[in-house]
Amino acid sequence: MTTTWIAAHRTAVIDPDEDFALFQSRGFTDQTVRQTLRLAGGGEAVRITLSNRYGKKPLEIGGAHVRGDGIDAPLTFDGTGTVTIPAGGDLVSDPVEEPVAAGQVLTVGLYLPGDTGLTTFSAVPYDSGWAAPGDQLTARTLRDAEEVPTGHFGIGADVRAPEGTRIAVAFGDSWIEGAATTPGLDNSFPSQLGRRLPRGWIVNQGVSGNRLLTDEIGEHLLARVDRDVLAVPGVSHVLIHIGLNDLGLPGHIAFPEPGELPTADALIAGLTALADRLHAAGLTVVGSTIGPYRGTVYDGYDSEAGQAVRRAVNAWLLGEEHPFDGILDVAAAVADPAEPDRIREEFDSGDGLHVNDVGAKAIAEAAELSLLRL
Repeated sequence: MTTTWIAAHRTAVIDPDEDFALFQSRGFTDQTVRQTLRLAGGGEAVRITLSNRYGKKPLEIGGAHVRGDGIDAPLTFDGTGTVTIPAGGDLVSDPVEEPVAAGQVLTVGLYLPGDTGLTTFSAVPYDSGWAAPGDQLTARTLRDAEEVPTGHFGIGADVRAPEGTRIAVAFGDSWIEGAATTPGLDNSFPSQLGRRLPRGWIVNQGVSGNRLLTDEIGEHLLARVDRDVLAVPGVSHVLIHIGLNDLGLPGHIAFPEPGELPTADALIAGLTALADRLHAAGLTVVGSTIGPYRGTVYDGYDSEAGQAVRRAVNAWLLGEEHPFDGILDVAAAVADPAEPDRIREEFDSGDGLHVNDVGAKAIAEAAELSLLRL
């Protein structure tokens, strides 16, 4: 059987030095950092990916290790256990020649002997990580460890799977990334949808706070296409949710003044350009309606102007003129029937902007599996 490398876990990353920061990164000095990930699919071997994309200086890795069910092995890079990732660079480990399965949780440990500076990071990791002093790579239990709630170095994984294995990339904002779902349970709506698929799987490239048209939290979606979709091995389908932050963040940032919002025509043009770019690469593209957010607790985020634009864009997405191969009606799956601009109470995470685990499940169950025929 011929095999090839297929992405089984991805973590989209943001720059710690952005002008407007919803989330705070951090650095590490002479510390061991452990972070976990869950594989969306399995194969006969696994390799780990790391990123220093937004680092201001080279990142020195003094050692790396991976643990999981049936795996307890050092990670090497071109045969050596130590490596330096240049500023702006990414790195892929040598293969760990052990079989891995869908749903398997791996813990990746990195010993960072120098001062990393603020690191390339993500706001919503699979689960909380840990940092401990010194080189504790082989320790079963970290001594004097501190919890790290954010993800660092864009840790991902590829698996060696049968050639022809196809996957989807979930691409977009916090509703894709799974903000407000329970850490460690892999309950974002793309993950729950992925567990429904009869073959293939979904990897997550969501960025909380991300926008379609404007750099703010992470590069805007159109700028992320090459790196976060086209470069993902095995991708054949893309599932998109975007637009909330284009409508809400301008008002939140400007509060108590009103923010300058994009028009419905601008968002429609951006979504069309995104679909065209992905279609040009031969991918199947599934769009989704913009989720509800009436009454969110974030000052200035909810405005009448933004709600009007959202309704207009959603009407276009549910019509006959959009360029997508299919539409997942995210809004209808979680909206309050009595007030469709608001999340149903049982699906609300508590902030009026994000869904909880049950809400994410409702979105996953609303998807027609024929949209993701992998």
